[in-house]
Amino acid sequence: VSIGLVLSNPTMEDYLAFVEAQLAKAMDRNDRGDSREKSMLKSIYRSHSHELMNTAVRPHTIRRNWGVMSLYETSVFESRISVLGIGGYFIPLKGIDEALIRLGRLAF
Repeated sequence: VSIGLVLSNPTMEDYLAFVEAQLAKAMDRNDRGDSREKSMLKSIYRSHSHELMNTAVRPHTIRRNWGVMSLYETSVFESRISVLGIGGYFIPLKGIDEALIRLGRLAF
């Protein structure tokens, strides 16, 4: 079992993909009304979300790797988030909703 956990311990790339997906979901949930401007901004985000993760999230994230799991701590836009990565999954522990809202506002 522990060998499987070690092999499936999420990487930094996995974490960035998780945050990117969570932000996209948050934007879809908060989309009230479908204006042309919102559609254009969502399209821009989808085209450049990877760059946003690499410039705004990656440099402000510390990964504490314990072999079978990792703790990701990100300080971005006056928000602190903590996410546990284990077995190929992520478990938000603290602050992810607030950070996603702030990051979404920046993107828009």
